Amino acid sequence: MTDRRWRTFVVLPQLPERLQPLQRLAYNLWWSWNPDAVFLFRRIDPELFETVEHSPVKLLGQVAQSRLDELQQDDGFLAHMDRVCTALDEYLAGSTWYREVSQRKPGAHEAPICDASELRIAYFSAEFGIHESIPVYSGGLGVLAGDTLKSASDLGLPLCGVSLMYRLGYFRQYLNQDGWQQEFYPENDFFNLPLIPEWDSQGQPLTISVPFPGREVYARIWRIQVGRVPLYLLDTNVPQNSPEDRGITGQLYGGDQDMRVRQEMILGIGGIRALHALGLPPTVCHMNEGHSAFLGLERIRMLMTAHGLSFAEAREVVAAGNVFTTHTPVPAGNDMFPPHLVQHYLSPYLQQVPVDWGQILALGRQNPHDPNEPFCMTILALRLAGASNGVSKLHGRVARHMWRNLWPSVPESEVPIFSITNGIHTQSWLSPEMTQLYDRYLGTRWRERPTDHDVWKRIDAIPDAELWRTHERRRERLVAYVRRRLIQQLRRRGAPQIELKWAEEALDPETLTIGFARRFATYKRGTLILRNLERLQRIINDKERPVQIIFAGKAHPRDHGGKELIKEIVHVARRPEFRRRIVFVEDYDMNLARYLVQGVDVWLNNPRRPLEASGTSGMKVVPNGGLNLSILDGWWVEGYSGDNGWAIGAGEEYTDYGYQDEVESRAIYDLLEEEIVPLFYTRGSDGVPREWVQRVKRSIRTICGYFNTNRMIQEYAERCYFPAHRHFATLTADGAKQARQLHAWRRRIEDNWSKVRVEHVEARASDPLRVGNSLQVQARVHLGDLHPEDVEVQVFHGLVDSLGDIPHPETLPMHPVQATGNGLYEYRADIPCRTTGQHGYAVRILPHHPDLLNPLATGLICWG
Repeated sequence: MTDRRWRTFVVLPQLPERLQPLQRLAYNLWWSWNPDAVFLFRRIDPELFETVEHSPVKLLGQVAQSRLDELQQDDGFLAHMDRVCTALDEYLAGSTWYREVSQRKPGAHEAPICDASELRIAYFSAEFGIHESIPVYSGGLGVLAGDTLKSASDLGLPLCGVSLMYRLGYFRQYLNQDGWQQEFYPENDFFNLPLIPEWDSQGQPLTISVPFPGREVYARIWRIQVGRVPLYLLDTNVPQNSPEDRGITGQLYGGDQDMRVRQEMILGIGGIRALHALGLPPTVCHMNEGHSAFLGLERIRMLMTAHGLSFAEAREVVAAGNVFTTHTPVPAGNDMFPPHLVQHYLSPYLQQVPVDWGQILALGRQNPHDPNEPFCMTILALRLAGASNGVSKLHGRVARHMWRNLWPSVPESEVPIFSITNGIHTQSWLSPEMTQLYDRYLGTRWRERPTDHDVWKRIDAIPDAELWRTHERRRERLVAYVRRRLIQQLRRRGAPQIELKWAEEALDPETLTIGFARRFATYKRGTLILRNLERLQRIINDKERPVQIIFAGKAHPRDHGGKELIKEIVHVARRPEFRRRIVFVEDYDMNLARYLVQGVDVWLNNPRRPLEASGTSGMKVVPNGGLNLSILDGWWVEGYSGDNGWAIGAGEEYTDYGYQDEVESRAIYDLLEEEIVPLFYTRGSDGVPREWVQRVKRSIRTICGYFNTNRMIQEYAERCYFPAHRHFATLTADGAKQARQLHAWRRRIEDNWSKVRVEHVEARASDPLRVGNSLQVQARVHLGDLHPEDVEVQVFHGLVDSLGDIPHPETLPMHPVQATGNGLYEYRADIPCRTTGQHGYAVRILPHHPDLLNPLATGLICWG
């Protein structure tokens, strides 16, 4: 068949004038976390709404014209539509947290945001899970990114998202007769998604280009509006590109390393160019994982061009304005590329940047001088970000251990990676019934200020019976939904009638229901609860107190270990003794996730500690009245208080995995038999399990106010975005004068650091000391050609453990008391004695400059 260039045109739904507001509502994803708006679209045609996977855009395009004619005469529907439109207008125009913060006069010890009107935050992620009708996400990373945009919108933060618009997105899952996962990739119809095209001044699609070997690769810019926040998506499926390059945005996490490099160039380099083309140059860029780390190189190139800076000078500015979040607790989970591949693809791009190739490759290596070490995107992001964090307190510790070799002189506890624990966008995951219940007893402040712990304390005002009955209705809906899904998947597989009959009777709406749904990676141990089938059979088939388990989740197409776990679950579920009590639901997505987190009684999570960086699915269960049964890993280390759920084990870490599985599976069975099942089935005369409901209330009271993305985003803003914006603005002001000065200072420090040393340390006090005393430490230091204002001399001190280390150090600045000539200075400090025990201390010297974000990140430390 000969190649044809088709002329194209777009067909939009013909809405009567009175129903035009529906189009506006459909194209703002605010509707997806507003139950009244969801109900409005469902009301148009409930069956069709399910068929189009809850997509208002598709719904309006496929609903019969006769039905639209009916609706414009339906006063009840029109009043409903007007009410939702008014709510959207009030939301967009309403006061926000950011407006209050940016207009607030800073306190005595607070720094102003620094020209808040210029703050523009760009949040880069390879995937965004906003709603199931926009399938450009694979799992937790994307769902977190989607919840982040929603909370940024709620808070009024000047933030935009940046990603790729995948033609195929992530795979859909079905199982063959043997229970083996199969994948298929339905194509996204861009013109039936809530995509808004961006246009240039000539009325043409707005495009950018990125230099590739021998050609330019072009990408079109689309927008999805998420409340107040835009998400910009790049699409290389444009006529200017070759078929090969049009496929760059073809599939999320598809292809080989070659394809991954190309995707990450479009995301990072193309994403920055897109924001500039839109007239929205960011002052702060947040890299959600390392996929977008090439954006740092593009920001450097732009600053070099705009201000005539050297590469090193521009890097000072870019690092000040970049934030990086790592989610991966194992080295193998980070993108690593052969150096020749990176060099091949970046060489045309870097012809525009006068910098030595070795300098670029060194930025992506733990050992900058090892030419054989792969190029790691996470390391590139760490080296080009002024602030880097893990996604829970435990993961922060794991990440510091993983990447400690980047800063070999820095104690592991001070490696410059802190933690900001993940959260959820509560309204997106809360059932309509619980939403109404909270509105009735908590007021509406829980929506506006979900971080207000006082609001969640009012949970005790909800009558136990009312809370219980509300949750029971959701369990009933979950069971009905799962039965429908099971019948659909069996019919698709051509199952015999007897199996369809079994599916109709699967599960019981009154039985204690456990949910396990997540990505099927082997470390998450999806089959741990199946380890002793004889004991499990006794638990779940107890005639008086039965238990049932719903499994769901996808394995990566190349993860055969994960697929084996799914197959094992399916085979167990087919056994006669488990047939009505254990089910696996195919094609896990956000819609199925909502049914599960809103309807299960217990959420099971049993990864190998410490491999769960954070996890958020268990957080979604809590406001819906469910309880967590989890390994003390990720967020649950912080969330568990002893009486608001259950912990499997006590935070142990094992080297013998077989022994670990045996111990922890037994712990699950013990908890079910001795605590969870009895608590659930011990009912009062009214059928309400009082002690169970009290534990649910404690869970809501202790967890909801903290583990939400509003708190998370506020923390990012105050700890990362605002300081990064201030530093970026300072360093770029006046032709980037201070950036040049900072780099000149850094070169002077690096050139002279070899002469810096601690010559002598002595302490003046009796041994032992008493609590309340202090230990006076004096040090003589040699600074060579440097001056006291170039450094900070510190006492590093704390309790000494059995290995002779100081695991929880404190630092105390020492003050110069005398200059003795020849670069020698005397310093002094008093260490307060607050606790008993064996204490240790050391004197060290760090570089100091007012524009230096973190002196530890320089890696320059002189220890005494």
